Amino acid sequence: MTDRHDVPLLSMRQRKLMLKIIATILLWVFAIIYMFPLIWTVMFSFKTKVDALAYPPKIFSKFTLQNYAEVWANSDFLKYTSNSLIIAISSTLIGMLLGIPAAYILSREAYKPKSSKYILFGVLSTRIVPQITFMIPFFIIFRKLHMIDTHASIIIMHLTIILGFGIWMMRSYFLDIPYDLEQSALIDGCTYFQAFSRIIIPLAGPGIATTAIFSFNYSWNEFLYALILTGTNTKTLPLGVYNWVSYESIDWGGLTATAVLALIPIVVFYCFVQKGLVRGMTMGAVKG
Repeated sequence: MTDRHDVPLLSMRQRKLMLKIIATILLWVFAIIYMFPLIWTVMFSFKTKVDALAYPPKIFSKFTLQNYAEVWANSDFLKYTSNSLIIAISSTLIGMLLGIPAAYILSREAYKPKSSKYILFGVLSTRIVPQITFMIPFFIIFRKLHMIDTHASIIIMHLTIILGFGIWMMRSYFLDIPYDLEQSALIDGCTYFQAFSRIIIPLAGPGIATTAIFSFNYSWNEFLYALILTGTNTKTLPLGVYNWVSYESIDWGGLTATAVLALIPIVVFYCFVQKGLVRGMTMGAVKG
């Protein structure tokens, strides 16, 4: 004899299974839509020029590595990569060295100055004001100082964005760390700097890693400042991609191949830091 209570229980399980299947399908659909530009770029990078310009477009075509060979032989890809690495690493390190202490001071009632709300508003304004607004006065200054086409000028411009982002993001992590921990360290004989370096910094490690990753990613992909301030000596990878665009035509093979090569360091980097990135993002998003 079947227990009548088993029927609604089975129905509830089936309902949960159906909802799980529908949610999984929707997630895959959104993931494919989101990833389509990347998939399209990778596919185009392995097509011949004839197949790339074919109409109607060919989904499957002859596989070739000619585009990558052309990028390697006929462009300064290694030079663009080294410039991007120098600028991105320097901008990230300087931004973190300046941003972390500033965020810590602005997160503690005992330390922050009376005008901290105006300082925070000024920091926030760097995220609100369009980038081109900073570009015009800085371009005039750099031209008078003969700093056009130098790494230093690009690094300074990237810091106008990275510092504001880093201070706001790190401040939220420091607010989640109880001030009692610092007081306990001070009572045990630590100085203010020792309490900060030995207690606060390790606890905020995931947040620091997350901020550094986003800062590096921004500097690596930044285009506007690099377009205006760089020259033959300091061109970055985004400009290396743009070099395949001319007034008369677009070399889709070279453009997509360069874009794929520029993505590889970021993809590899994210694979290694994925767990820390997720942990850092959730740490700053949850109070308590």
